[in-house]
Amino acid sequence: MGEQLAGLCLKPRFLRLSAQHWSEQGQHAHPHRKQPHRGPRRLLRVLLRGRRVRGGFPLATGGRRRQAMKSGTPSRMIRAIRVLWVLELLVLMLAVSAAVWLRFLDDPGSRSAFIETAPFRTALVAIFITGSMTAFGLYQAHVRLNRTDFLLRLLLSFAFGGISLLVLYYVLPITYIGRGVLAIALLLGMLGVLLTRAVVHQLFGADVFKRRLLVYGAGQHADLINSRLRRSSDRRSFVVVGFVPVPGHKVVVAAHMLVSGDAPLVALADTLNIHEIVVAPDERRGGLPMEDLLACAQKGVGVTDLAAFFEREAGMIKLNVVDPSNLVFSGGFDHSLPRRLSKRFFDLLAASILLLLAWPFMLLVAACVWLESGGPVFYRQTRVGESGHAFELTKFRSMRTDAEKDGVARWASTNDDRTTRVGRFIRSTRLDELPQLFNVLRGDMSFVGPRPERPQFVDQLNTEIRYYNVRHSVKPGLTGWAQLRYPYGASVRDAEEKLKFDLFYVKNHGLVLDLMILLQTVEVVLFRRGAR
Repeated sequence: MGEQLAGLCLKPRFLRLSAQHWSEQGQHAHPHRKQPHRGPRRLLRVLLRGRRVRGGFPLATGGRRRQAMKSGTPSRMIRAIRVLWVLELLVLMLAVSAAVWLRFLDDPGSRSAFIETAPFRTALVAIFITGSMTAFGLYQAHVRLNRTDFLLRLLLSFAFGGISLLVLYYVLPITYIGRGVLAIALLLGMLGVLLTRAVVHQLFGADVFKRRLLVYGAGQHADLINSRLRRSSDRRSFVVVGFVPVPGHKVVVAAHMLVSGDAPLVALADTLNIHEIVVAPDERRGGLPMEDLLACAQKGVGVTDLAAFFEREAGMIKLNVVDPSNLVFSGGFDHSLPRRLSKRFFDLLAASILLLLAWPFMLLVAACVWLESGGPVFYRQTRVGESGHAFELTKFRSMRTDAEKDGVARWASTNDDRTTRVGRFIRSTRLDELPQLFNVLRGDMSFVGPRPERPQFVDQLNTEIRYYNVRHSVKPGLTGWAQLRYPYGASVRDAEEKLKFDLFYVKNHGLVLDLMILLQTVEVVLFRRGAR
């Protein structure tokens, strides 16, 4: 199914037609049928699939549209995080400049000599520190941190970034800025980042800077926004003004959140200063006010489908609201030659570097496994890979040799009694997965992708979870989007929750997303999230 979806998405045919031409085509096809609303309805289908509108008509962009569909429109939250990154990059560069002035306050000659090559070396410090902050989850769009957690991650980020810079200075002495300048810069930079975060939170935490949403629908689908995006961290970029009940549909949303639907949508959007309408009825057949939605779109109000809204704001694909047409027509699933080549190059480079850094730890783990219980050091198991093809995955053995002596496949559980003492440690630190680097080098796996499952579980999950097989349209990965967003899964329900994030990755994967996932995996390993 995944290959079929990818094929459909990579062979689009687009027409640039006016509403009048659509209407004429409809009359030619059915000369005896009155079709007063055919043009607007077809135009709304275009709008709900995310095409841009200019002057009231859809604008097909030919070869460019596939890239636009793949990348999608970033949410305000994503754009805000990018702006925050740029601001903190500038703050850190200013911190280095201030450190130079403080360090060489009484030595103008040394200060002048430093300033000659300052821009390059200053930028390196800022890039390394913000990269470390990314690795510790300080630029995640959907993370919720308390004050203590934030301060701990910030301290670790600057410590890790400082150590990385010292390594760089040893390898490339030309980039060296001096221990005194670096120490002062790190201290000033940390204070600057804290101040920047406080100011940004005060200025942009208010609703006045958020996108104002009106939800068309007040049933179970619409209420998912309240149940799954209820945290303040989920709503940093938008505020829900209200829900408009659909006539004849069951109302689930609380009464105080409802907006009277007596007035047309375009009038409500104008009165309430709405920026975007999220279309979320429980039943669409005969239930969408196409003329009103079209009028809103022509006035510059965004019209978004609920599935696309969740994908954009929550980084997931909601299985109970998405249908095949959403997946087919919304783009993504990039299997082009440049993407395959860039992903393979990324896999080989990342796996080779990690293998060079980790081989001493691998030898130590192998010795500990053998000394504790003897027997085989490695554990080989059949897993399902790309296009459903099976391959043999290799891990360090973390369980007893008789863990599945009855031949029945079982999910690992919390405090699993089959795990050895060494096994518990290497599983919690993910050291048991290091041999999978050889699977990545062989091409069985990618560095980033959905985690591979056993054939027994795949057969079960394919029958119980909709779209589960779509995750096999890409290679499985050593780490992935679902591992960052959801803890370890040990049930059908967990597999269904993780699939929402796996489908998001399968649909939107790219080199930048792979790099972000790789950096944020450091946080998962250090804070031991999602391991059993």
